[in-house]
Amino acid sequence: MIHILVPIAAQPKSPTRNRRGRGRAGLTSVLVIGLLAAAAMQAAAANEVLTWNETALKVSSANGQAPLQVTRTLAMVQGAVHDALNAITRRYAAYYFEGPGEAGASPDAAVAAAAHTVLVGVVPSFGTPAQKMAALALAEDAYLASLSRVSNSAAKTHGVTVGRAAGVAVLALRKDDGATRDAPYTSGMGPGKWRPHPNPDPPNPPIANAELARGYAPSILPGWGNVTPFTLLSAAQFWLPGPPALTSEAYAKDYNEIKSIGGQISQARTAEQTEIARFWFQGPPSMYQIARTVATQRRLDAWDSARLLGLMSMVMADGYIAGFKIRYVYDLWRPVTAIREGDTDGNDATAGDPSWNSLQNTPAVSDYPSTLSTFSGAAAVILAGVLGTDQVSFSVTSGPPFPDITRSFTSFSQAAQESANSRVYAGIHFRMACEHGLTLGRKIGQRALALYLQPAQK
Repeated sequence: MIHILVPIAAQPKSPTRNRRGRGRAGLTSVLVIGLLAAAAMQAAAANEVLTWNETALKVSSANGQAPLQVTRTLAMVQGAVHDALNAITRRYAAYYFEGPGEAGASPDAAVAAAAHTVLVGVVPSFGTPAQKMAALALAEDAYLASLSRVSNSAAKTHGVTVGRAAGVAVLALRKDDGATRDAPYTSGMGPGKWRPHPNPDPPNPPIANAELARGYAPSILPGWGNVTPFTLLSAAQFWLPGPPALTSEAYAKDYNEIKSIGGQISQARTAEQTEIARFWFQGPPSMYQIARTVATQRRLDAWDSARLLGLMSMVMADGYIAGFKIRYVYDLWRPVTAIREGDTDGNDATAGDPSWNSLQNTPAVSDYPSTLSTFSGAAAVILAGVLGTDQVSFSVTSGPPFPDITRSFTSFSQAAQESANSRVYAGIHFRMACEHGLTLGRKIGQRALALYLQPAQK
């Protein structure tokens, strides 16, 4: 909150006192102007923080990055943005880059330079040549647009300098983190083991390439669990107990729930549940939309916005890393395979249906845990922790591949739970994979909130 001093109506005074009164009024005017200018600078910088979050998502998508790769890129971008701002004015502990930066440096220029530096450093490692060109063009256009909004001055130059330094530091930190190395993987055979599976016919969402539309894709990035985490001591720090045995009552319960509610044709799934499945299918952008919405509603300034997005991005990235470490150990089959081969699982309570299709396309990776649930649970903890309460009301509207669906929530934990539920409604994750994913995510979020980007010691 900014407190603005205003002059009190003056009473008749001696000439000397009148001169002193005019002096105090003049000082008050200077204070008011200075405070308003500072408020305007922070508001503008906050907009740049949120704008570059959205830009980084667009660049990563244009670059052909998979959702898990996107979260790594965003964690690097938001870490650099956070550290650049705090090198100018220390409000929170740095993630990695300590600075210092010039005290009068432009926050807007620093944010733009930090984000741009990371993006142009990451893009060449992913995508086709055409995708790389498109992504770099988006990043360059956004950077020029940001700098055009900052007046040419020493402050702009200093802002660019500290932003670039923060971006270069993060790129160096993550240079050998394992993100571009994969690991050998051979899919299993027999009941319970993941193997390539079909998409529904027709695929949902649509896929133009007929060969890709069929599904049966090889497993996605089996080495991602070996990527260096951002906040965890190791990807295996918070292990999970694993999925239920195929012959158990718990497995039969989850099996029959998703068979009923998650099929392409379902009498049990409501229209709202179908909408929920569609809304959350976009993945990480959903949680970022929530963050930008509440940051705007709460009028967070640049530093607080950067801290929120920095913590959120790092725990979302760690959610994928930890989730992939775990899922390639348990290697559980997806519901579409499980239900089509239900008569082979040794459980009398699970009747197979060889023609069953899921409502939505199933990602080509094993079931347990759901990493959408994991990063949603982690992000919800950060949002509640940074804002000081879980009970915040907000509405957000989805983007591709199912745009223009608006959902409203009264808490971050409610949104995370709905995100987890969406995978059951979509027919692509068993319930326990989602619930255990939420648990894993909450642990990741709680640890990061307690240890990283803490308020600076005064």
